[in-house]
Amino acid sequence: DSELIELNNGATLKEIYDTDFYDLTIENLLKTYPSKNRDEEDELLKLFSSEAEYEIKNAFLNNNQLIDKTITLEITASDDIDQLHKGNYPRDLPEDRRSITDNQLFIYDYFVENEIINKNFNNYFFTNGDSRDPELAGIGGALVGSFYSIIICLLIAFPIAVLASIYLEEFAPKNKITDFIEININNLAAVPSIVYGLLALQVLLATLHLPRSTPLVAGITLALMTLPRIIIPCRASLKAVPPSIREGALAVGASKFQSVFHHVVPLALPGTLSGTIIGLAQALGETAPLILIGMVAFVVDIPSTPIDPSASLPVQVYLWSESAERGFVEKTSATIMILLSFLIMMNFIAVYLRQKFEKRWN
Repeated sequence: DSELIELNNGATLKEIYDTDFYDLTIENLLKTYPSKNRDEEDELLKLFSSEAEYEIKNAFLNNNQLIDKTITLEITASDDIDQLHKGNYPRDLPEDRRSITDNQLFIYDYFVENEIINKNFNNYFFTNGDSRDPELAGIGGALVGSFYSIIICLLIAFPIAVLASIYLEEFAPKNKITDFIEININNLAAVPSIVYGLLALQVLLATLHLPRSTPLVAGITLALMTLPRIIIPCRASLKAVPPSIREGALAVGASKFQSVFHHVVPLALPGTLSGTIIGLAQALGETAPLILIGMVAFVVDIPSTPIDPSASLPVQVYLWSESAERGFVEKTSATIMILLSFLIMMNFIAVYLRQKFEKRWN
């Protein structure tokens, strides 16, 4: 209705974005039920999500030819109505012990009888960041934050771990120094992850003053934690290559460097890749070190770069599990299922790559 919003057909995106859709939203929401007084209207509006105005605005942003046209839009219900419609909200409690009034229950029953309310998949779960309202909360920010963190972890940990493994296994002299390094690598692999979080808190945040609650700091922290866990399987895969491969390469005139990088390392690739992927899968599920570096903060926006504040999938599970609203229970369960799916997929990839590229010697 052009009388409620000062827009014309073909309005620019900026004009639509700057327009207040509050009056239009209220006017149309009140048409869904024949309210008798102002109190009833207020109770009716509480049945809808607080983002109803922005949902209508987004419809105009997607199509600027909707002015003075009648269309049907689906508006997200409030968390209480969502749980009531799913059968998770007790109707038999006294009114003073419910957040939904008897009159709101009557309005809800009217919606059900007239098929005004129905179940649909909530796309906000994948596209939105965190929110205080369960019906609007999503894992978009946590998903992007975890992606950035794992990519940074991979870029730091993988080359350092592979080069360190090659040096220790193929080039380093066997003496007390290398024995000391090997012992400490094995010990670091067993250190609790929260210790790495304390290290990152002091060195990366307090000393180097890197941005807090960012995937950059999370990736560096996870890389420090994952480094020894990649070195150990990488060294084991190098050690599993038969000595005859090295001796044969040297016998035909190859240098030590050529024999290692042209013959030994490619044959050790299956174990190296599987060890790396399993290490990254373990890093993906870490929570304690990320809490210490501030990724437990409430972040609504989805990060666009690794230096923007963000959450991660396991931290998001932790945050939602601490929330009192019933709607966060299913959000937490869905996020756990998605996180487990990623971990299972990464482990399957590790097994597949190992079997595909593995060479067997008699």
